[in-house]
This record gives sequence, C-alpha cells and structure tokens, in this order.
Amino acid sequence: MKKIILLLFLLPTLTFSNYWGKTGHRVTGHIAENHLTGKAKRALKDLLDGHSLAFVSTYADEIKADRTFSKFSAWHYVNYPLDMRYEDAPKSDYGDLIVGIEKCIEIVKNKDNPRANRVFYLKMLVHLIGDLHQPLHASRAEDKGGNDIQVQWFGEGSNLHRVWDKNLIESYGMTYTELANELDQVSRKERKKIQEGTIYDWVQESHEICAEIYNSAQIGEKLGYQYSYKYNDILFQQLQRGGLRLAKVLNDLFA
Repeated sequence: MKKIILLLFLLPTLTFSNYWGKTGHRVTGHIAENHLTGKAKRALKDLLDGHSLAFVSTYADEIKADRTFSKFSAWHYVNYPLDMRYEDAPKSDYGDLIVGIEKCIEIVKNKDNPRANRVFYLKMLVHLIGDLHQPLHASRAEDKGGNDIQVQWFGEGSNLHRVWDKNLIESYGMTYTELANELDQVSRKERKKIQEGTIYDWVQESHEICAEIYNSAQIGEKLGYQYSYKYNDILFQQLQRGGLRLAKVLNDLFA
C-alpha cells in the first residue's frame, strides 16, 4: 500500500519532467507550422492525419524505449572534432544526424514508397531538424556530447547536455506555444536569411556554437541565474532557426 501511495505521489512530478523535456522540439514544430506553403500544409495534413508538427516532433524520442528502433539511436547526434567540418571528419559506421536527415528526406520524397514508411520517416525528420539546432547534438564524442560533464543546476545534479536539452528551457517557465509565439517575431527578410544554406552549413553552425558552450562551464560548476542570463539568447536563437529551417526543408520536400 505504501508503495502505491508513493508511486501516485511521484507520478505528477515525472509527467511534468517529461513534458518540459520535449518543449524545445515542440517550439520548433510550432514555429515551422506558421511558415509552410499551401502545398506543404496539404501534404502534411494527409501524411500526419491532421496532427501538428509540434505533436509529432517528439516521436523519435518516444520510440527509444522500443528496442526495435535501436538502429536509429545514432541519428540523434553527430560527433566530430571541434576544429573540423563535418564533410572532412571521420564518419560513424552507425550513421549520424546528417545521415539520418538525408535518409528521411530521400524516403519521404519518393511517393512510390509505402505510406507507412513515408509517415515514419517524416516524423523522424521533424525531430532530427530540431536536434540539428541543439548545439550539443553536434559535439565531440569523448564526453558524449556533454553528458559526461557533470554540473549543478540551481543546486541539483545535471550535466552540460541536459542543461541545454532541458534545464534552460524549463527554468524560463513558458509553455511551448508561448515561447514559439515570442520567437516567431521575424521579418520576411530575416526569415529568408536564416533559411539560407544547407544542412551541412547548419550543422557546422551548431558545431561552432558547441565549442563556445564547452567553454561556458567547468566540471562541478554551480550554474543558475547568471548562466541563463548569459546563454538564453543563444538558446532562443537556435529554437527560432530550427523552426524556420524545418519549414524550409518541408516546403522544399513537398514543392
């Protein structure tokens, strides 16, 4: 009986934690939704059965619990030396974030592929474009993208990767729709500028930001308000870029 009561007590906390862990992807999906062409909107409505990009943006993380999908784990990140470009760096035998994005585009684009396959890889693509803009998903291998760099976040144990995946956004205290609406205040000229380039340019951009983040904290450092004040702008910038570029990828895909 005591175990049941304890579980019921913990459930709200666990649910809240999981919700906020998905906020970044939902922000990018929500922003992208506002910049789709009519043709892309119709194609997405059909393939996603009317679900929003925000709704499907977390799918690639949700399936991690099923070992059937273990082969896609390496698609969530790319590791290579900080002083190199992706094109020149050694490639993983298991694939990586760029390989995953290119494969998703290839499968979704081909209308001869089974509908179920196109839907699956479309959901993966929405998520992976979000991952591409989280700088520590384009990082170095030796510390697992900052996962091995243990820090304190407002007095609680965390790591540098989790700070950027979750802690910064969670601490800001806005829902994904509130945050997306704030970050979507961009002119047509600014949007077109952000959408320039290729996924190779975008991963390099994230990779270079990652180098700055590695210098932002030491192992065991206590992070809090000062860190948020200094780095929230980069966080918001990457969420905005992810959303606008996701729209660009989808518009091109369904042109």
